[in-house]
Amino acid sequence: MNQDYIIPNNWSILEEGFDAERVEASESLFSLGNGAMGQRANFEENYSGSTFQGSYIAGIYYPDKTKVGWWKNGYPEYFAKVLNAPNWIGINVSINGEALDLHTCKDVKDYRREFNMKEGWYERSFTAIMPNELEVEVKVLRFLSLKRNELGAIKYELTVKNVDANIIFEPYLDSGITNEDANWEEKFWKTLEINTIADRGFITAKTFKTEFHATAFMQSRLFQDDREVKTGFSKIQENEKISFRYEVAAKKGEKVALQKFGGYVTDMNHQREQLVFAANNVLENAVSAGFETLLEEQKQAWAEIWEMADIAIQGDVKAQQGIRFNIFQLNQTYLGTDARLNIGPKGFTGEKYGGSTYWDTEAYCIPFYMATKNHEVARNLLTYRYNHLGRAIENAEKLGFTNGAALYPMVTMNGEESHNEWEITFEEIHRNGAMVVAIKRYVDYTGDFSYIPEKGLEVMIAIARFWQQRANYSTQKDKFVILGVTGPNEYENNVNNNWYTNYIAKWCIDYCVASIEKVKQEFASDYSRIIEKTGLSAEEVSNWKEVSEKMYFPYSEEYKVFLQQDNFLDKEIVPVSELSRAQRPINQKWSWDRILRSCYIKQADVLQGFYFFEDHFSKAELEKHFDFYEPLTVHESSLSPCVHSIQAAALGRMEQAYEFYLRTSRLDLDDYNNEVKEGCHITSMAGTWMSIVEGFGGMRIVDGKLSFNPRIPNGWEGYSFKLNFRDQILKINVAPEKTSFTLEGHDPLEIHVNGNVVKVEPSVPLTV
Repeated sequence: MNQDYIIPNNWSILEEGFDAERVEASESLFSLGNGAMGQRANFEENYSGSTFQGSYIAGIYYPDKTKVGWWKNGYPEYFAKVLNAPNWIGINVSINGEALDLHTCKDVKDYRREFNMKEGWYERSFTAIMPNELEVEVKVLRFLSLKRNELGAIKYELTVKNVDANIIFEPYLDSGITNEDANWEEKFWKTLEINTIADRGFITAKTFKTEFHATAFMQSRLFQDDREVKTGFSKIQENEKISFRYEVAAKKGEKVALQKFGGYVTDMNHQREQLVFAANNVLENAVSAGFETLLEEQKQAWAEIWEMADIAIQGDVKAQQGIRFNIFQLNQTYLGTDARLNIGPKGFTGEKYGGSTYWDTEAYCIPFYMATKNHEVARNLLTYRYNHLGRAIENAEKLGFTNGAALYPMVTMNGEESHNEWEITFEEIHRNGAMVVAIKRYVDYTGDFSYIPEKGLEVMIAIARFWQQRANYSTQKDKFVILGVTGPNEYENNVNNNWYTNYIAKWCIDYCVASIEKVKQEFASDYSRIIEKTGLSAEEVSNWKEVSEKMYFPYSEEYKVFLQQDNFLDKEIVPVSELSRAQRPINQKWSWDRILRSCYIKQADVLQGFYFFEDHFSKAELEKHFDFYEPLTVHESSLSPCVHSIQAAALGRMEQAYEFYLRTSRLDLDDYNNEVKEGCHITSMAGTWMSIVEGFGGMRIVDGKLSFNPRIPNGWEGYSFKLNFRDQILKINVAPEKTSFTLEGHDPLEIHVNGNVVKVEPSVPLTV
């Protein structure tokens, strides 16, 4: 049973009515972020019920020692953990001596949460009957500043409705925090010092092992009926906590408010000895600007993002809310301004999966950022991997590969592999191919081939070396085979000749060889530098070509399809439609042994190859493979529905495409997999964008030009989106009977629409 308490709305995520059972799920769904830091939607006041506390700083991690039953040679020594950072949002509240705690209140009425995605703020309001019979009305507004990304702000308003009251606010900083998912229940932070400057508090802490230093900070202002009150305060200092105590006498019905400014500065951006000084400057500027000015800045910053990134849907509120939630979370997680950062699978919404990047970034996220921001953002994501090339070579060396062969990590923070499930870490090697797919997508979309001679070719050579060494010649088949792998379908481990892995290996070699030749012809100095740096020889390239030309691909003559792996047809082939709902999801109901022996597919595998290399196959071949594999797919990966939605749309099956779209866009809002309390699926959200742009809009790059084959789901009155294509902004507006294109730029743009070439003139709408 999916959750259904999120109220449909075009621009907001809304929850009404307090239910302790869904607190943790809502903490994920209402999470805040600004690219540099983020936090789950934990209550500011103390809550003694079940809660998952989480505040996070981008780029800061801890190498949590691997927890395995027994050690295998080559295992990573640690799993990179996104760290729960010192808590700055806390505000303990007591009224007439009684602590405000929604878990112990006699009644909670008019409870409401709103996340206004258009303007980038989160609000929570309620009326509570406390154990001492006080009736208290509370409204809290919070945001993390996009413009000042080290800063967050809270406005906590409180009114006692039935009596005069003595109200105590205790805003605090707390560095005595732990991770929800620590392997060994260790603490990851060491508190170094606590400082105060007047009514400003600072806690400086460092991470164990990785030695990141961060200073959390706060300052508060008190208001009565919207007039600032200059009152005294007392300071309470503990080993890992600093609080300020503000006491105010309030008349019945009088509104009292505490404004709290807080956040983090880190040694990623400041000198360690200057952290408190830097934090003090952030507070000085924030208080000087004031809460309302900061909020207006926030609204403007989000307006600028939505101007380019929005997808507007007419006639389907749930679909509209879903896509905007996905676009909103992607922008909260990563804004592209820092090449050291990447897109974590949970962003700032939870700790599961650890790491700051998976292959999800290259396979799913780059198209979104490339089309909705400037192309430097996508280049930064590619540069992130180039900067980690040395570590990728080390990762391969640990497994016995030589000569500069590279294996990019399954999970990483700094380029070093930090994932520790053998069948994933060392068998799911297809991720190497996604690195090269991302480079080609960037070149095709932007027209900027220069990235390849500057950086990309070195990555491609190292990956081609890996594939040549990882394949081995089979005398029985007179072909090269790749043994002992896990494809994108993680419900098959240690299989031989996963078709997708073999195909992407061949393609990587071919694309690298073609790129070497182009660089040799057109970028002679770069070519010389790369050949000298890599030691590449003609003989080695010849060896690659032999592997590519003789790569083996399992195929069924009976079904006329490529097989997911050599022995796929040894399985009992029973479609998912014949599987009882009581058995789903199988990853929560079945043993791993049973899953591995079943025919059920977690996410697109062969079809992932048909998605990446669509132009290599005919529409008839896609249809044949889609009809064979999709009925066996349980879609228990967040990355699954989007690929199937795009392919269903390409086949003209719009009802099915829409069902998959709705599933990917509302995966977290409706909690399809009953796990949203662990955090949202950030990277798959980019797949939601692709479902509309590439699926319904049919957007492709053909011969260096944008191409569209627009379709529209039944019941939709229309939808529109924008693309930043080679520094020109094209708006596409699709209606049931026509599609219009509007160009913001200086030069005409030729595009393909339904197979025909048309020219769009600047500022002159073209209707097809």
